[in-house]
Amino acid sequence: MTIARRALHCLAIAWLLAACAPFNHTGPDSPVPLASVPPLQPAPRVALVLGSGGPRGYAHIGALKVLEEAGIQADLVVGSSVGALLGAFWADGVSAQRMDELSRQGGPLTVFDPSPFADRGWIIGQRLQNYVNDQLSTTRIEQLRRPLVVVATRRADKAPVFFMQGNVGVAVRASSAIPGVISPVGIEGTEYEDGDESLPVAVRAARQAGAQFVMVIDVSAHPGSAPEGVNPDWLVRDASRRSRIDPEVAQADFVIHPDMGYYAAPREAFFNRARQAGEDETRRMLPALRIKLAQVLGSRSPHQEKL
Repeated sequence: MTIARRALHCLAIAWLLAACAPFNHTGPDSPVPLASVPPLQPAPRVALVLGSGGPRGYAHIGALKVLEEAGIQADLVVGSSVGALLGAFWADGVSAQRMDELSRQGGPLTVFDPSPFADRGWIIGQRLQNYVNDQLSTTRIEQLRRPLVVVATRRADKAPVFFMQGNVGVAVRASSAIPGVISPVGIEGTEYEDGDESLPVAVRAARQAGAQFVMVIDVSAHPGSAPEGVNPDWLVRDASRRSRIDPEVAQADFVIHPDMGYYAAPREAFFNRARQAGEDETRRMLPALRIKLAQVLGSRSPHQEKL
């Protein structure tokens, strides 16, 4: 082997090793992982918790549209996985209508960069990170218009972590790093992955922050919706996921749970159905939500500044 060919061979090996390694973010804008959410001052009156669910996240857009029309705002947003992605946009003042427009233009829910390294995930995640940082008014979580908590999972022990400072694109990327699909994210040498793996619906984060009223949009499949003949492994996975969701939603003041059926697919027909399901269920639940808000908050309106 010639010197030139040997050098190219070494470079190729180094490139492969680098590509297989998790993305490692260091520096002054690194998102800071927290074991719990500190109490916020002033304490949030209304917190909105957006759950994980991949393509089911389109239901969040429909739900947010109805909440905006009703003048129901939140002064804290908590999101896991796709909920963190859309939550970051909403926390920055991007309207549901604008999110809908962006989603129909190929983002933010379809910004992926396939990779041949399936052992780390066939999607790298860099394009998602860049998209978030490019679209928002700031790259820093703490500079968004509303406080935002991004939920991710520490890969080593599956413990939840909460990002409230640092690079918002990196935090969303970590929260969305589905094992085997999107490569994990390393931050200061520690790997993080999808928030769904620990807290698909992170009501505890809103409670730790001191929220007076916590409303949840849970986009998971409804219990018992699995048709006959479903892969038994899927049912085991569903039961495990439900065991992480149920204790959280039990702590919420109000839960909106659109029914999109059991199967979800990254197809336009499903995206449209999910949007409509989120809008229809939120509109149906709106009178009950208004009553509950009045009971918990009294006569004061939960309306904040308009988006």
